[in-house]
Amino acid sequence: MKVRILYHDHCFDGAASAAYFSRFVEAKFYPGAEFVYTGMAHKASQLFEPELFDGDVNAIVDFKYSNDPRVTWWFDHHQSAFLTPEDAQHFRADTTGKKMFDPSFRSCTGYIAAMARERFGFEAADMAELVAWADIVDGAQYKDSQEAVELSSPATQLTLVIEGSKGSDTVQRIIGMMRHSTLEEIAADAGIRAVYRPLYERHLESIELIRKRAVSDGGVVYFDLVEDEVDGYNKFIPYYLHPESVYTVSVSTSSFRTKVSVGSNPWVKEPLKFNLASICERYGGGGHPKVGAISFETGAIEQARQAAREIAAELRS
Repeated sequence: MKVRILYHDHCFDGAASAAYFSRFVEAKFYPGAEFVYTGMAHKASQLFEPELFDGDVNAIVDFKYSNDPRVTWWFDHHQSAFLTPEDAQHFRADTTGKKMFDPSFRSCTGYIAAMARERFGFEAADMAELVAWADIVDGAQYKDSQEAVELSSPATQLTLVIEGSKGSDTVQRIIGMMRHSTLEEIAADAGIRAVYRPLYERHLESIELIRKRAVSDGGVVYFDLVEDEVDGYNKFIPYYLHPESVYTVSVSTSSFRTKVSVGSNPWVKEPLKFNLASICERYGGGGHPKVGAISFETGAIEQARQAAREIAAELRS
C-alpha cells in the first residue's frame, strides 16, 4: 500500500506534520505501508493537479483543503484553509472523521498529535520534543529574537535547512529522520551539516542585507529584496534589527512567485490591532492572524509592490 502525503514544503511545521502523521497512521491504520511525500508551495494559481493524488491513501497536512474524492485525510490550522466557499462547504459535509481543521492550534503538528491522542488513542512520546518545537517555530514562541535569529539550537538550525534548501529532497530526508530521531541527532548528521553550512553563511549575509534595505516607520519595517534576488529569509530578522517595530512588510521573488510577506513582532506586549491573514486574503493570500503572505505571479512585481505599500500604509495607521 502506498500512502501519499502532501505537506507544506520548506516549513518546519509542514515537515514535522508529515513525520508525525505518518507515524500515527502507520501504527493505527496502515502497518507496513510505503510512505511517499510531496512538498506543496503557495502559488498565485493555488490548484491541486489531479496527478498529485496517486496513492492508495492520500493525505494533506498543514496545507489548503482539496475536495478531490481521493483525499482520505486532511489536517490544517491556517485561517485561510479553503480556496473557495464550496471547499469549506464540502469539508463541513464530510462524515469520515478523517478531515480536521482548527485554526486555534499554534502548529499543525500539535493539532495532529492532539487529535491522534484524543480520537484514536495514539501517542508517540518520543516525538514530544518535535511537537513542542513545531509550536515554538510555527507559533513564534521563541523566548526572544536572539534565539530565533542566532540559531544556537538544533531546532533553529534545522528550520534554516528546511526553509532554505533547494528542492524537496533534503526536507523529505529530514521528514524520514524526524519519525524516529531526535532533533539533535538530525542536526548533527553529516549530510544535513553539509547543507546547513552554506545556508548559515547566506543567513548572515541576509541579516546585513535587510539591515541596509529595511526602513522602520510608524511601527512598520518595510523592505524590498526583489533586485537582490533573495527568495527567503528568517522572518525574525526585522525584529532582531528593529525591536521597536510592531509589523513587517516585505517583497521578494523566486522561480515560481513574487511574494509579499506580512508579519508581526511576537515580543510586542500590546495587543495587535490587525488580523494579518484577513488583510492578505483581500489580495488573494492568507495565513494566520499574526502572520500572512500573498503569492503573485513571477512577473507581477509592480502589483506585489503596490499591495505591499498599501498594506504597510494600513498598518502604520
